[in-house]
Amino acid sequence: MAHSSAAAAPRRRADGPASSPTGPARDVHPVVRRTTAPPAALDLLTQARAGLEEAAVLAVPNERYATAHLAALRTAAAVLAARARPEPARRRREPIRSAWEILPELAPELAEWSALFASGAARRARAEAGIPGAANRRQADDLLRDAAMFLRLVERLLVLQPVLPQPRGGRPDAG
Repeated sequence: MAHSSAAAAPRRRADGPASSPTGPARDVHPVVRRTTAPPAALDLLTQARAGLEEAAVLAVPNERYATAHLAALRTAAAVLAARARPEPARRRREPIRSAWEILPELAPELAEWSALFASGAARRARAEAGIPGAANRRQADDLLRDAAMFLRLVERLLVLQPVLPQPRGGRPDAG
């Protein structure tokens, strides 16, 4: 019996980390950690999902379109909530910009989605105003599918967002 356990011991040591005269082995290149988005962003994603569920059961195309577009807007707002940083105060007031204008600056990988939903903003306004034929059934269904895909993409982007290790003693935004 002693012979078999002695023979197994070298194999176990070979499988583990090599011992070092300076102490335990450390990773030279730290592995990227993953984190979740801030609570405000997660809340907006929840609201967006509820909006898509509501839109899916609406029969009137205008209502379906407007509700799906609002869900997409909440999804974009979640990205803004997660990535935006306060800017220093300025003397002159900047004009108000839509989420669709700001989104590509903070998340360039979502620029095409931003352009898609920005192009539907006027239709959404007409649909919300109750203008007959502002959106037909096909347009509403297409937007609902696009908004659902956008939501899934943003959920993956924010919930599995890589966070690089912070330098010891340094501030995250210093540099």
